[in-house]
Amino acid sequence: MEPAISIVPVTPLIGAEVTGLDLARPLSDNELGLVRQALLDHLVLFFRGQDLTIEQHKAFGRLFGELHIHPARDRNGIEGHPEILHVKAGPESTRVNGDDWHSDVSCDAEPPMGSILRLFEVPPSGGDTLFANMYAAHDALSAPMQAFLSGLTAVHDGGPNYIDRARRAGIYKPDKVFPAHEHPVVRTHPETGRKALFVNRIFTQSIVGVTREESRAILDFLFQHIARPDFQCRFRWEKDSVAFWDNRCTLHHAMWDYYPEVRQGYRVTIKGDRPV
Repeated sequence: MEPAISIVPVTPLIGAEVTGLDLARPLSDNELGLVRQALLDHLVLFFRGQDLTIEQHKAFGRLFGELHIHPARDRNGIEGHPEILHVKAGPESTRVNGDDWHSDVSCDAEPPMGSILRLFEVPPSGGDTLFANMYAAHDALSAPMQAFLSGLTAVHDGGPNYIDRARRAGIYKPDKVFPAHEHPVVRTHPETGRKALFVNRIFTQSIVGVTREESRAILDFLFQHIARPDFQCRFRWEKDSVAFWDNRCTLHHAMWDYYPEVRQGYRVTIKGDRPV
């Protein structure tokens, strides 16, 4: 008999904590269906007390699709595990992963569907991650603004972010090219059919087809809008906590308020499709 699974919302708009699941073992069809639906309903799921090996972590991710290989894995990859991103910050860090609002690797032609992060070392305090609902951000706009944005596309370029990080880590290679692609400012979620804003501070560089001044004004407005507190939830990490978020309709921001303490874990990312 399967244990009872509990799914408790963190806020009415985003986030739910899931108990009664051991992610180290294979999930039944019923359990997998519950997790899939909960992700669509709540956008980000939180699990605690999950002592996973790297292979178990990858196996859980593969239940939802093929795993993504990060374009900057040479900076924080794990040998023998190209699908794993080692997320770590400590006293030697000058910048941390996810230090502003973003959707993971939105610069790819087919940005990731979702990401699954497990932390195995956490600071005594701080290091929370904030998540924001981009359906709600879209729906909070006026109808004329929604109509205006629906016809726009934006350039998402990984170069500025990844080059800066590589230089700080002393591994910058001038000949390395990072992905850059054009995506709609408002995307339609392929499973729910709902509209979500799809811009972020880390990767979105410009709006296509308008002047530079107009592009900056539009993006400055959107970057301020998407960071509204009423779209958000905040997750307080513990050792062996797992967060699983939908990159197609959320943004996240990792707080770096724990320097010089150490915070580290592993992340797998699931391949997605081209935004439409």
